[in-house]
Amino acid sequence: MTRPITIAGISGSLRQGSFNTAALQAAAELAPDKVTVNLLTLHDIEPFSEDTEAEGWPDGVAALREKVAPADGVLFATPEYNYSIPGVLKNAIDWLSRPTGQGPITGKPAAIIGASPSPFGTARAQAHLRQVVFYNAMPLLPYDEVLVMKAGNKIEDGRLVDEESRDFVKELMADFADWVRLHTERKAA
Repeated sequence: MTRPITIAGISGSLRQGSFNTAALQAAAELAPDKVTVNLLTLHDIEPFSEDTEAEGWPDGVAALREKVAPADGVLFATPEYNYSIPGVLKNAIDWLSRPTGQGPITGKPAAIIGASPSPFGTARAQAHLRQVVFYNAMPLLPYDEVLVMKAGNKIEDGRLVDEESRDFVKELMADFADWVRLHTERKAA
């Protein structure tokens, strides 16, 4: 019997009407049975500082950590800003990686998607995010990439409507569910 899994879906965009939040919503809709994707945004996350960390987790950070900790895996949705990931996403990952080697993302299986108005999608941002994920010992789904290019033509009213893109997301979610189960079972053994 297939056991249920929970995915923390983290949108790296703060924009109202975000293409990346829409991509995460599509991932939640298209996930296989017994897979729940909890969508998380980063609006209340203050800039990382070791001084602040020494005083205790700020409320927004504590809430994010509490939502990510029980998840079986993490699905990052990243825009591309200046050929890289947005500062808000990197900042959240910095908070989620603390203390080093023991944060709530450490060792969790991960996958990456991205949506952009660009004809190149988020390929460069995803390449940079892979480095950050690697540092946090997160087994990254190696072969599925979802790059929703020219997203303004594929997302309407906050919903991914392009069937080809939806097929890519659906395939990614099926593969990611298998990936998460593989790694959580291996870790439990």
